[in-house]
Amino acid sequence: MKKVLFISLLSVVLLSASLSLAQEKAKVAYPVGYRDWPHVKSMLIHDPKHPLYNPFSGLHHIYVNKKGLEAYKKGGPSPDGTIIVFDLLEATVDQGAYVEGARKFIGVMQKDSKKFKETGGWGFDAFEKDTKNSFVKDGGKGCYNCHLGQKDKDYVFSKYRP
Repeated sequence: MKKVLFISLLSVVLLSASLSLAQEKAKVAYPVGYRDWPHVKSMLIHDPKHPLYNPFSGLHHIYVNKKGLEAYKKGGPSPDGTIIVFDLLEATVDQGAYVEGARKFIGVMQKDSKKFKETGGWGFDAFEKDTKNSFVKDGGKGCYNCHLGQKDKDYVFSKYRP
């Protein structure tokens, strides 16, 4: 009886560890050094009439790593290893000009067709303000569902501005 109980308990522990490891592998890393990557474009969402005003009002800066730059210029598809960063900042007015305010969050898309098979080959995450604290709790499925409308563009909304 003790042997059966021990084997059952060991199985539960091993299963939990493997599930935890699988979830850990499917995470998107914070994009260290992204401000040194090529800048793709910027955009300001200021008008409450814009469909993405809530929660994306503010100044958007988009960056892509070198691995994905050529594909981005061509409109996709992006190779595995591509990382796209969406840096969203509050837009404030200073002497009649819109300027960067506080960071709202950093959104990240990471292409890995095997690791993120369930979300079109892309991993999605977002990091709060100026921290490395992730706040996407559904494995990026909510982000993916929004990006589904861009499937024919490799799930990417923005276009490269030469």
